Amino acid sequence: MGALTVLGFAPFYLFPIPVITLSVLLGFCRNSHTPRRAALLGFFFGMGLFSAGVTWLYVSLHDFGAMSTHTAVFALIILCAYLALFPTLSIWIMTKLRLNSPFLWAPVTAALWVLGEWLRGTLFTGFPWLTLGYSQAPHSPLAGFAPVVGVYGISLLLILSAALLYLWFEKRFRNWPYGLSLLVIWLGGFSLQAIEWVKPEGDPVTVSLLQGNIAQDLKWREDYLENTMETYARLILESDSRLIVTPEISIPLFSDVMPKSYLSHLAEHAKKNNGDVLIGLAERTTHDGDDYYNTMFSFGSAPEQRYRKHHLVPFGEFIPLKPIFGWVIEVLRIPLSDFSRGSLDQQPMELAGQRVAINICYEDVFGEEIIYQLPQATLLVNVSNDAWFGRSIGPQQHLQISQMRALETGRYMLRATNTGVTAIINERGQVLQTIEIFTTAALHGLAQGFIGATPYVRTGNYPVLGLAGLLLCVGLLSAFRTVRKTR
Repeated sequence: MGALTVLGFAPFYLFPIPVITLSVLLGFCRNSHTPRRAALLGFFFGMGLFSAGVTWLYVSLHDFGAMSTHTAVFALIILCAYLALFPTLSIWIMTKLRLNSPFLWAPVTAALWVLGEWLRGTLFTGFPWLTLGYSQAPHSPLAGFAPVVGVYGISLLLILSAALLYLWFEKRFRNWPYGLSLLVIWLGGFSLQAIEWVKPEGDPVTVSLLQGNIAQDLKWREDYLENTMETYARLILESDSRLIVTPEISIPLFSDVMPKSYLSHLAEHAKKNNGDVLIGLAERTTHDGDDYYNTMFSFGSAPEQRYRKHHLVPFGEFIPLKPIFGWVIEVLRIPLSDFSRGSLDQQPMELAGQRVAINICYEDVFGEEIIYQLPQATLLVNVSNDAWFGRSIGPQQHLQISQMRALETGRYMLRATNTGVTAIINERGQVLQTIEIFTTAALHGLAQGFIGATPYVRTGNYPVLGLAGLLLCVGLLSAFRTVRKTR
């Protein structure tokens, strides 16, 4: 069941599948004789989900991280087992509570699952990939709830739907309140899609999103640097858009050693377009220091600005607990694997007549951090290098995550990636334009700026987490009363 659930996510987008597979899982768990057996079902479901859903990490570890086959497979199994512990814990608690009332069991189960997902997305800097709510973007009626309650709120509604579906099926579709509740939830999401939470500001801006298609095994080779610089210079100079965006660390040099003439030439071209170009570089505060950042720099009509990546990837961009895990640097052989962290309160850049909120690669997985630059920002820009994942489903899943961020914020999301998926996503989470992956090209199009704040931008995850906590408390209180009565 867990592996089948992956079909709900990109590139498949079969959004009803997770509701069905979760309904089957919850049914088996509800009828389990012991919490231990239910927990095992939850663990195997989680292993199936993550083993099938994050296989792209093998490409990063083995093909580009220089891990042996056995070591990479072992590391992936350990990671999946860790991630599977969260649904295991949620289901164990749910079964331990022994809630007999169906109308209490369903919402408490949904609350426990969402709290587990939130904990997975927070603990040890978080890994919220494959949060169930993402499977509903952008086509499901439940996606209508994204501007209101965000991805965790959609997860809660998805699990609640799965529980209600099981209860309705258990009663052989004769108990109408379960079916009616399902109908209300899904029609409610459909109705919310008609609401205009934000409004456009000014005319659309011309944009060019560059895809250099620099092979990961060539990117950091000194003998390939000139080719990389020529590729991006050509793509920039061929564009007449007001906003031109290159991918994450598009040119593998520190900013202090970048040829000034190269940057000046590109800046002059941007000025001729009455706009700006964003270039990804590594930045260090001192020439021989250990503090360096994953940074996007702007050049052109506006004063030079920069954004430093805040949310770093453990073992990819920084090494947690160095005295214990410092050896990982030598095993993985990843260039620049110990970045410094930029501040969380960075403000949008004033570029090409827009206020642009930038997030770098993995940062767009954390919607609660994206909203720090809103509602000031009129556009969102994500720059990534998903070449690390090869021709796997990873880049497509990353695209779907960006679609959810567009839905939550009511903003266009512009994605400039090294090998794909480079895309223009509108405020409804719909991909308007994209280019073929693993090609060297520029995506030219229009992006509309928006102003205003969705409910999610104003409140973040607090209402959903508060509701989930309240439901858990109700469940604990009911279980406590049941225990007292049986004594």
